[in-house]
Amino acid sequence: MSGQGHVDLVLPLLGYTAAVLTTVSFYPQAIKTLRTNDTRSLSLRMYLLFTLGVVGWGFYGLLRRDWPVFAANLATLPATLAILERKIRGGGLQRRSGIRQSKEQGEEG
Repeated sequence: MSGQGHVDLVLPLLGYTAAVLTTVSFYPQAIKTLRTNDTRSLSLRMYLLFTLGVVGWGFYGLLRRDWPVFAANLATLPATLAILERKIRGGGLQRRSGIRQSKEQGEEG
């Protein structure tokens, strides 16, 4: 195999490996956030910018036909949108705080 043929084989493999690692690393936080409905420690500005970046990289990958970049961002987008949606809706903090206060008042009363 020529040097160029080796590079043509290795580069997509490297891209897909990096795409899988970064995408998979993001999902535990997304799952935890969706299960607990707790977004207090997450920055709305950061998730807004991150989600816009994911969309931008997705379009970039699509237009450049860079399939690892496109696939990674397409796979990450649902999780980022879900977290962003929870963060915008308040992450259930008012409901949680209200439940805690009700329980504490009930125990005292």
